[in-house]
Amino acid sequence: MDINEYIKSGALEAYLSGSASETETHKLLYLKAVHPEIDDALYRMEVDLENLAKYMAIKPPTRVWDKIDDNLKELAKTEEEHPGMLKVHSKRIGIEEKQIPAKDGQFIEVEGSSTHMRIHKIWRWILLGIFILGKIFLGFAIYYYLENRQMMKQMEKQQQELSKKKQGQPEK
Repeated sequence: MDINEYIKSGALEAYLSGSASETETHKLLYLKAVHPEIDDALYRMEVDLENLAKYMAIKPPTRVWDKIDDNLKELAKTEEEHPGMLKVHSKRIGIEEKQIPAKDGQFIEVEGSSTHMRIHKIWRWILLGIFILGKIFLGFAIYYYLENRQMMKQMEKQQQELSKKKQGQPEK
């Protein structure tokens, strides 16, 4: 097996991108242990990918980092002041301290106090207005439908009368 051809075959790129199959991965790891050229090429590709990711990364706005930093400092301060206590921020209830047992660094369970969806008050009025307008338009549609039907009946009646008059009169 020619090592340079194997390096140029794209197997290393497939391994680094995570698209290599399990057998290709095992073969690459075996060849990496046996041939130092493959290990060097793999290392160079990893460094190139890291540099590419570092230089192509989009830096988030500084206010995002400041906000994250402030939240982390506040959490650390809260933990120092009251071990086991956690400040819960919510738009509905404000700031509330709760006793939450530590679970060996795992996630904190969060429970909502209500299972109902909350809507801003303005949307209630908007939806009510839409409902009422819908009823008004429905009323107009029914009214004009009935008017149209009545007019059609009158037109048919007048056409019948005209046809009777024409039949009764001789042509000049």
